[in-house]
Amino acid sequence: MDAEELRNRCLSFAGAEETFPFGPETSVFKVEGKMFALSRLDAEDLRVSVKCEPRLAESLRAVHAEVIPGYHLDKRHWNTLIIGGALADAAIADMIEDSYDLVVSKLAATKRRALGWDGGAG
Repeated sequence: MDAEELRNRCLSFAGAEETFPFGPETSVFKVEGKMFALSRLDAEDLRVSVKCEPRLAESLRAVHAEVIPGYHLDKRHWNTLIIGGALADAAIADMIEDSYDLVVSKLAATKRRALGWDGGAG
């Protein structure tokens, strides 16, 4: 997965937008104003940080060397994925989708319905 594919994946979800609250070098992907992913897309060492349930976050770190505690984030709830290593693109895509689903699941029911969110199934 390269930077363009990463950006496209993050923007593929209903209501997703790319913002730059930390400066022009850091893309922050949000839904309804809530962050679900961030990345320095122009970095030589491409990474993306995603939200995750705490127990799953720890489990993923234990299984994958390319999954580390979230860089400059709450390490209980965020993982940073190192892209370009042994971690499969499909696994990265799944973790981004899980992050989006986790954020959307916490939104008000009216906002979830407006996004057409089905609970993350599919």
